[in-house]
Amino acid sequence: MTTAAETPVRRPSAVRVLTWLLAATAAATVAVDVLNWWYAPDRGFGLAVRSGWALLRTLGFLILIWHVRRARAGARPLGLILAVTTVFAVGRLVVPRAGVPALPGLLGFAALTALCAAVVWLLYRSASVREHLVRHPNRLVVDRRGVSWREVAPRRPPVAGWLLTARVAAFTYAPLTLVPALVAIGTILDGRLVTAPTVVLWFVVGIGVSYAVLFSTFFLLRGKRWAAGLLVLITVLVLLVDLPLCWALLGVDGLVRDGGPLVAAAALT
Repeated sequence: MTTAAETPVRRPSAVRVLTWLLAATAAATVAVDVLNWWYAPDRGFGLAVRSGWALLRTLGFLILIWHVRRARAGARPLGLILAVTTVFAVGRLVVPRAGVPALPGLLGFAALTALCAAVVWLLYRSASVREHLVRHPNRLVVDRRGVSWREVAPRRPPVAGWLLTARVAAFTYAPLTLVPALVAIGTILDGRLVTAPTVVLWFVVGIGVSYAVLFSTFFLLRGKRWAAGLLVLITVLVLLVDLPLCWALLGVDGLVRDGGPLVAAAALT
């Protein structure tokens, strides 16, 4: 078995700037999350779950850096969704249940928002970045020359950028549904055992959504028109299930904090 060496990629200055911006955004996500936790008047179970989900964004930005450095075409939709959902994920932590947000948290959130906006601008408005992000993932290839690991263009027809963005946005439905379901476990811990079946059903819906989105987007990228209608139907059903559950189990606060990011992802889809 032979391994084909990757062709060296000369990175334009805009790509290097983008890489540093992504690293700064990852660091800012951690810093703002820590500030929010430090100044939060109520460090309950729900805040711990939402803070942990916000911290996972740091890993997402590191993965995005890996894609950018390897000139992957999928970096653009991934960066857009990651930036938008990060602003929502961290923003819902800044505003407390009562009172005025702490000034350090507000300043940190403003800086993080500016970084995310700069990332999206470079990904979609910089010609050099757009021309750089054109490569496809490496795959195991067996041909007359033997077995090799090299870049292979997908067999499906060329896919528009907006379609890739819709696909990535739809993949966020499952985690955006499971996070408030995790927060709702706090209602069981507080003695509301009657909510346990509903929370379990919420988890089942979140897991089922992930498979439904995977199925619909698989055929959507292959030009099947019925898949677009199916994805719209999945989007509507997710909103009809998740938003009422957020309101019923987590109140208006949960509807805003957890339903807002899902509505944003649905709008992008």
